[in-house]
Amino acid sequence: MTRTTLHDDSLAPFLAAFYARVRTDPLIGPIFAAAIPEADWPRHMETIAAFWSSVLFRTGRYKGNPFGRHQALGVLRPEHFARWLDLFRDTAVAHFPPDEAALLQERAERIGASLEAGLFFRPEATDAAAAAGAGRPAG
Repeated sequence: MTRTTLHDDSLAPFLAAFYARVRTDPLIGPIFAAAIPEADWPRHMETIAAFWSSVLFRTGRYKGNPFGRHQALGVLRPEHFARWLDLFRDTAVAHFPPDEAALLQERAERIGASLEAGLFFRPEATDAAAAAGAGRPAG
């Protein structure tokens, strides 16, 4: 595959290749299939392209709430994010020069970490763990 320069027009082919892999993945494909009816995929891809255009190039095209969308699914687990990131990285490396693929991956990891923190961080669990260790001597 010929690598291309990362710019707004190169996002759609990259994202099409990436989501083709996502949709057939045994771990995360079923989640996407349940959440996005086949007829809605073109609109979803437009939304995703607008999101990445806004993230990477500050175009302001995306006007949504990615956290709310992911939270509403109610089925996501950390391993889903890890698999999504693996596929994203592999697809980015195949489509873009190394420095541009690395930029994409870094942004994806930051966004994923933010979503995971919002979805899975439970302060009460951290407080309980800290309280349990509070009476133990150090070392």
